[in-house]
Amino acid sequence: MPPSEDHRLVDLEARLEQEDPRFTRAMRSGRPARPREYRRTGAWWGLALGVAVLACGIVLAQGLLIAGGLVLVGMAAQLADPDPARMTHRGGFGRR
Repeated sequence: MPPSEDHRLVDLEARLEQEDPRFTRAMRSGRPARPREYRRTGAWWGLALGVAVLACGIVLAQGLLIAGGLVLVGMAAQLADPDPARMTHRGGFGRR
């Protein structure tokens, strides 16, 4: 490989190490792990918590718990969206 190609690979490796150290450690050990953008464990825990809070709010007839549960479910559902293209920042209102 020409030296310029080596330099690009070193830069890519350093950037990946900084962005997702768990993924790079797993690749070095030969046991690949999911990249950060495909890990959704926190979203599932948030969804379970939101459903539990919503159920408690319905059973206890507490509007604040119902509202909080709905908000948590909505946030977790947004995080659990499998389409990574939707996770990108679009800029601002009215921009195209």
